[in-house]
Amino acid sequence: MAAVGVAQAQAQQTPPAAPSEQQAAPEAGGLTWTSPSGWETQGARPMRVATYRIAPAKGDTDSAELAIFYFGAGQGGAVDANVKRWLGQFQKADGTAITEKDARSKKETVNGLAITTLDVKGTYTGGGPMMGPSTPKPGYRLLGAIAEGPEGPLFFKLTGPERTVASAEKGFRKLLESVKKK
Repeated sequence: MAAVGVAQAQAQQTPPAAPSEQQAAPEAGGLTWTSPSGWETQGARPMRVATYRIAPAKGDTDSAELAIFYFGAGQGGAVDANVKRWLGQFQKADGTAITEKDARSKKETVNGLAITTLDVKGTYTGGGPMMGPSTPKPGYRLLGAIAEGPEGPLFFKLTGPERTVASAEKGFRKLLESVKKK
């Protein structure tokens, strides 16, 4: 019983977690990256290796979220299939489907890694079949990236209100530029 009391006292004296950029570099799939400062680290969740919360920008009520997924070597699907799936999670204001022409997609090389990025705006209709039904959210934006690592792809998906995602865009880009092989 005394040990429990000591553990509780130590837990109460333990300072809060340091900002995400001061923690050990996260890693998955043979890749590492640097977490942007000011983003709240929420840790791993089912199917995710990391989750970050970005506080709402002025005028927004919802925060944005960056989810990082790694499914293993040879898992997670082809890059183009994932880009299409992410596009399918958005609609235009009139309810019609977002197409590749409505979004910006780019293939580039960062630190010797092939990375495909996606930028799409519209009504966000949900996280996909594994996430269940969702209330449509107009005025949302997704910044996505797929980094092709030595042990399989790593998926970066930042979603939230347009203003909040815009305020996090430089941090997202900085994170992508920090992705490298272990």
